[in-house]
Amino acid sequence: MSAKIISIVCNAQWQLTGNSISSTDFLGSTNSQPLTIKVNNLRSGLIDYDGSKANTTFGYQILQANTTGHNNTGVGYTSLYSNTSGEYNTAAGYNSLYHNTTGLSNTGMGSFALYSNTTGIKNTAIGLSSLYANSSGNYNVASGLSALAFNSSGDNNVAYGSNSLKNNTSGAGNVAMGYQSLFTNTTVSNLTALGYEALYSNSSGTENTAVGYRSL
Repeated sequence: MSAKIISIVCNAQWQLTGNSISSTDFLGSTNSQPLTIKVNNLRSGLIDYDGSKANTTFGYQILQANTTGHNNTGVGYTSLYSNTSGEYNTAAGYNSLYHNTTGLSNTGMGSFALYSNTTGIKNTAIGLSSLYANSSGNYNVASGLSALAFNSSGDNNVAYGSNSLKNNTSGAGNVAMGYQSLFTNTTVSNLTALGYEALYSNSSGTENTAVGYRSL
């Protein structure tokens, strides 16, 4: 084979030192197969063309255990790693929604957001370690560093602010807005705290409402 032919063959391949491309060149597929990216021979990116699956990921080992789960979006190292049949989940951040298996319609944004969730549905966690320990709790909203971090089975809680409702485990229907509001509460339900450290030490009082700086 002549040097000219060898040069043409080599130039037709994707070069490790970069490529001169035209406006019609692209990186991808021309047939009906999903595009997969691998690192260390493990899937680290997926773009699925099939609307009945519609999973999209970018990051090391995302959706690694997925079997029938669909309409999931994962960005970040090992987010949604354990998902098997969960669907309509969005995970963005290191280890976000890591343990989710069958939970659906959850949104975790931030490192370790909804990390322990397995079957919980329709939860929204925004911030580092928000809803970290949630496993089966449903319809919770947490925004802020470690908001609702230790909630495991409580439902319908709303926490806005760093460490708000941090220690809640099974309390339900609570609303905490403000830094460390309802910080100590674990199992009590139907509490409302608005303000910096409002209802901070409440552990047994029920159906309380506190408004203002360190109120109650």
